Amino acid sequence: MLLLKRSPQFLIHLFFVLYIAATIFPLLLIFMVSITEEKSLLRNGYSFFPEIIDFSAYTYLFYDSSTIVNAYAVTIFVTVAGTFCGLLLTALFAYPISRKDFPLRKLLTFYVFFTMLFNGGLVPWYLVYTNLLNINNTLLALIVPNLLIGGFNVLIMRTFFTTTIPPEVIESASMDGAGELRIFFQIVLRLSLPVMATIGLFMTLAYWNDWYNSLIYINDIDMYSIQYLLNKTLTDIQVVLNQTTGSLQSQLLASVPTETVRMAMAVVGLGPIVLAYPFFQRYIVQGMTVGAVKG
Repeated sequence: MLLLKRSPQFLIHLFFVLYIAATIFPLLLIFMVSITEEKSLLRNGYSFFPEIIDFSAYTYLFYDSSTIVNAYAVTIFVTVAGTFCGLLLTALFAYPISRKDFPLRKLLTFYVFFTMLFNGGLVPWYLVYTNLLNINNTLLALIVPNLLIGGFNVLIMRTFFTTTIPPEVIESASMDGAGELRIFFQIVLRLSLPVMATIGLFMTLAYWNDWYNSLIYINDIDMYSIQYLLNKTLTDIQVVLNQTTGSLQSQLLASVPTETVRMAMAVVGLGPIVLAYPFFQRYIVQGMTVGAVKG
């Protein structure tokens, strides 16, 4: 009888254990392949237990360590600045259209929704940022285009404001003499920590994993993000191998650890954000408890 009572809880725990294993095992396999000798990998295939441990892939990637360190610095700055500014702008946009007494509420909501369905295309998008705003080869090119504010995030935050923030709280604060900015920063944002933490996590991952803006707008190697730098390194390896033939190509294949470099690049690019994720998760849980409204 006790087993039957505990079986639903046991099944839930079993499901999450299997889910965690399905998430961790691929990451572990990527790391183990990255420290496997290239010849051993080609001979035996992927394995959790390398026949010969070799760090040649990491040696190859960090041969010019200053470039990778600089790319990390650029990516960290862009991620922090972009997430902070994006959260602020998203909240400033979502809050007015969540207020029923705002006259342009429906029009601006439709405008946000419209931008999710249609866009001007790549060429106008590129010309606006390069010719009109002239932000190419600057950090703004890694922060503003396509990432700073998104319609989906605005609608999520608007829905949260509409369904969670009690109108009575705003009305009472207004009757006590609080202005709109004070209501927004001291009341609304404090009650909105769960959605702010969630959207902030989405933005952080988007900025960290972005390489497209670097490809389109950046020509200076000192401005490369870490994801684009690693992708460019892999592309350069493939170009060199494709342009060589015969014995020279065989020598390059023997000297350059191509397959393990792919996995080492994934570890280098993914490692810091994976280590930082538990801290984000902690703040999300904390925000959900602090931001809760008692009924």
